[in-house]
Amino acid sequence: MTREEKSIAIEDLTAQLAGTNIVYVADISGLNAETTSSLRRACFKAGVKLEVVKNTLLAKAMEASDKDYGDLPTVLKGNTSIFIAEVANAPGKIIKDFRKKSDKPILKGAFINSEIYIGDNQLEALATIKSKEELIGEVIGLLQSPAQRIIAALQNKFAGEESAE
Repeated sequence: MTREEKSIAIEDLTAQLAGTNIVYVADISGLNAETTSSLRRACFKAGVKLEVVKNTLLAKAMEASDKDYGDLPTVLKGNTSIFIAEVANAPGKIIKDFRKKSDKPILKGAFINSEIYIGDNQLEALATIKSKEELIGEVIGLLQSPAQRIIAALQNKFAGEESAE
């Protein structure tokens, strides 16, 4: 790779990082072609972009970024792939699902809305993070609950009065 190609690759990675608040870094080395293809399909269906990257280029892109990736560049050793997503838990769920059949991908770390997660032991927590839509749904459900109880109580009261007549 020439110096110019590296520079272009760093600019491209920097632009990708600038466009998202959700980046997972994982090791997918050792997966056979069929499993890798299956992983890519699962990512595509979930709206997650999966890309194999060079560690030095990703580290330089993280440095060039406006965001603070903290200790995340320290995990960039060996084979590295990035998962870029719109939904915080989507890559975590995909990795967790794949780990049922294989010991890979291994989570190296993640950057989610300025929070840094380091290590494969964070996978369970990342896979269970609630998405914005899930949180909004829960809040709406909680807000509707008291109103539904009042309506049900009123209906029961009126139903009781009608049967008494």
